[in-house]
Amino acid sequence: MKSQALDIVDLHAWYGESHILHGVNLSVGQGEVVTLLGRNGAGRTTTLRAIMGLTGRRTGSIKVKGRETIALPTYKVAHTGVGYCPEERGIFSSLSTEENLMLPPMVSKTDKGMSLEEIYDMFPNLAERRNSQGTRLSGGEQQMLAVARILRTGAKLLLLDEISEGLAPVIVQALARMITTLKSKGYTIVMVEQNFRFAAPLADRFYVMEHGQIVEHFPSEKLDSMMPVLNELLGV
Repeated sequence: MKSQALDIVDLHAWYGESHILHGVNLSVGQGEVVTLLGRNGAGRTTTLRAIMGLTGRRTGSIKVKGRETIALPTYKVAHTGVGYCPEERGIFSSLSTEENLMLPPMVSKTDKGMSLEEIYDMFPNLAERRNSQGTRLSGGEQQMLAVARILRTGAKLLLLDEISEGLAPVIVQALARMITTLKSKGYTIVMVEQNFRFAAPLADRFYVMEHGQIVEHFPSEKLDSMMPVLNELLGV
């Protein structure tokens, strides 16, 4: 059995007075790609944010590679080797592509981040635009840069929120190739995705969320037989 990269038990999370997550249980093995499915407002993004310590109060257990992180501040969670790519991307638009890539510090004592050469090898678009200002990048290039920046830090557990949203099919295909490549290099990936066609071929396992809880969980081999249930839950 694979060792656990992430183990969440009975996770509750709040924004102010609003109780968003109601006892989430989720585990991700080392080197797995896991997709969180659900309608908007189901709690998927909040789950990623709770892992990073970006919500309000949290209770329960969040273990990263066996280490309890629920009481840690966000910067210390990052130092356990977790990288978060939020939906809004958060690149520095006034800086060039290469300047954005030079900014992130190494967060892992054991895992070295990717070199610029490795990044440009994986993202040829970014190599071509290395001197372009962030504002001049297309939405797809900004998304690639947001993920590439995390890879520079040495993080090996990646939390990716809606990375395919609103992008042209050719860019979505490039992101799918990226995820396949990262998986082959031993990265662990948790994805929140609306784009079912994008997520389905990439994931080893699926969790379905509704009202801040996990309501279904199944491996990729069962995807076909689960489609009627998914149609009902998600309107896929």
